[in-house]
Amino acid sequence: MRNFRTRGLYGVILLLGLAFLVVACGAGEPEQGVEQEDPDEPAEVGQQTTPEETTGPPPADTGEEATVEEGEPGPVEVETEVLVTGLEAPWGLAFLPDGRALVTERDSSRLLAVDGSGAVEEVQQLPAIGRGEGGLLGITLSPDYDEDGYVYAYYSTGEDNRVARFQLGEEPEPVLTGIPVNVYHDGGRIAFGPDGMLYVATGDAGDPQLSQDLDSLAGKILRLTPEGDVPDDNPFPDNPTYSLGHRNVQGLAWDAEGRLFASEFGQDAYDEVNLIEAGGNYGWPEVEGEGGEPEYIDPIAVFEPSEASPSGAEILRDGAIPQWEDDFFMAALRGERLWRLELGAEGTVTGSEQLLEGEFGRLRHVAQAPDGSLWVLTNNRDGRGSPAPEDDRILRLAPAGS
Repeated sequence: MRNFRTRGLYGVILLLGLAFLVVACGAGEPEQGVEQEDPDEPAEVGQQTTPEETTGPPPADTGEEATVEEGEPGPVEVETEVLVTGLEAPWGLAFLPDGRALVTERDSSRLLAVDGSGAVEEVQQLPAIGRGEGGLLGITLSPDYDEDGYVYAYYSTGEDNRVARFQLGEEPEPVLTGIPVNVYHDGGRIAFGPDGMLYVATGDAGDPQLSQDLDSLAGKILRLTPEGDVPDDNPFPDNPTYSLGHRNVQGLAWDAEGRLFASEFGQDAYDEVNLIEAGGNYGWPEVEGEGGEPEYIDPIAVFEPSEASPSGAEILRDGAIPQWEDDFFMAALRGERLWRLELGAEGTVTGSEQLLEGEFGRLRHVAQAPDGSLWVLTNNRDGRGSPAPEDDRILRLAPAGS
């Protein structure tokens, strides 16, 4: 790719059976920068579902005949559908056991429930203060949601960014407080890992030196128990820090091997995708992109900010789109596209594709739905985009006709 580099092998190695090929070609190419915003007037929540142009990758041209193992599913045609319209800067997304999605709106502090037909219901408002990039941000469910009913949310107050948990309709109780807050670089993505621990992505809150300070919660990926305590096996004793040296992480995703990948805003030169190691230092503010210095871990992929400004991320696992299985997806804001990265056995990037480029504007998050499709949140009402009449929207990428 012209403006995309990886530490691993270059090129696409997606080998799929030509006998089963029924693929619609995808499109794409990827931003970053300090994200501030002026609040837009809230749009009316809609329920429209509109089929859009299909998207999907062609097989790689390797010069060799591709083969498919017996019983291995072949590629499918992928269709992009507009599931919901009229949202106001949606930011986080988590699926309930009944198949509905909980969606946060950053500036309005509304928590919405969206079903598979696109019907939208306001569940409650949380005590968040939407200022700049702060507000109601990430959301996730307890690993034991069926038993305890806890929803976790990351949001900004007048004093800090914090993580709280609550049962739907109830007052939130703090799990972690004191994360530095600013009008930009507030991080905000939260997720439970395969180890049952809560991972929290924070930004440097406009003070880059905090990213290297183990006494600060800023510029880190944090790891906590569901109650907010520090796990005994964290890399730094009695410290919630899992990795440090981050500028503004907004995407967390695990692969089938349990490895954590994170998407991160750079400054002027490079946005990043990192393979996260416990106790790893990713260099900010000393290094942006590939520094090659032994004390810092280099990213597995870097992007020009004009093509990325990465936010939410997902790895498709047991999904409905066979040709994208185990691929890393990253929503791009300034880049106005959905990046698809193919991951190698060692956690390297072996190929890439740019989807939805320029079709729906700024993209904030991507998440896998229970049916194996991908849901994508647009963010054209975040103060930096050019909203269309139907913005903001939730898109659904799924096999055609599903």
